[in-house]
Amino acid sequence: MAPKILLMGELFWAGPDAQELLGDIAELVPMESKSREEFFKDCASGGRYSDIVGIYHEHLSDKIVGPSNDELINALPPTCKWFAHKGAGYDSVGVKAAKARGMGVSNTPGAVDEATATTAVFLLIATMRRFSWCEANLRAGGFNPAGVEESARDLSGKTVGILGMGGIGLKMANYIRPFGCNLVYHNRKPNDLAPQDVKYVSDLYHFLKQLDVLMVSIPLSEKTRGFVGEKEIRTMKKGSIIVNTARGPVIDEEAMIKALQDGHLGSVGLDVFTKEPEVDQRLKDMKHVTLLPHVGTENQDARRKMEVTALVNLKEFLTKGTGPNLVPECQ
Repeated sequence: MAPKILLMGELFWAGPDAQELLGDIAELVPMESKSREEFFKDCASGGRYSDIVGIYHEHLSDKIVGPSNDELINALPPTCKWFAHKGAGYDSVGVKAAKARGMGVSNTPGAVDEATATTAVFLLIATMRRFSWCEANLRAGGFNPAGVEESARDLSGKTVGILGMGGIGLKMANYIRPFGCNLVYHNRKPNDLAPQDVKYVSDLYHFLKQLDVLMVSIPLSEKTRGFVGEKEIRTMKKGSIIVNTARGPVIDEEAMIKALQDGHLGSVGLDVFTKEPEVDQRLKDMKHVTLLPHVGTENQDARRKMEVTALVNLKEFLTKGTGPNLVPECQ
């Protein structure tokens, strides 16, 4: 019998790819559980998922069975050895539990690079130029809002710092370079793929103090939760801007809002928030900031890339015993 792969969520864009990649080597089993309790029963001995060997995980399945935390990972049958998460961020997945039971967890980092980076560049431009303020004023019946000229700025000559020079950070750098900005980055170590004119700064606070704009592009983990806090924000120039397309909790949101209120920060451009889908009302009330509802990868091209990458991770696991994009915590 072919090994069984559980589809936790639909393949909206890559259905034909699933058959092409896995149809000859695996049986694809749609998730039929209607609740978390039922899912756990289905994974138990004798249940309909009791012999699955791998999982394709779409985060929308969380609305039915809840988060893929340690509890869920530990409820999976012992036969399950691979958890292919569709998404670059995997902070909601119980990777420690997976590691402890010898299960691999993969993500889809490269598939989201372009979409996330273009979102970041949009937030950079919109925030610097106060375009969201202008659009909101127009939609409300006005035209050119008073005060924009005094606070909007051009990008050329500004120092833009990228915090985290992975695949998304590299895309950001290449997309921003034509605007004539001075580009610097801070990372755990230099990235050899970074353009030569993008300077690496090893000391975080030396990096921060020279910035007009901070572009946040680091994953959320126990070590990075609140990484950009009160001290880090106050180290930046007065009037500087923060753009965040990573994860909301990477920034101390309360410290950021206070810095906006007292004028230390000139503005922020955010696609992510600490308590999604809730957005702090104080941010909503600030007309000079730009806010998006976590739509960085919400386009059909990026979504298809993510689905296909997750499926390739599963194919490689089935055919070679391990898959690409194994997250560091499981290595």
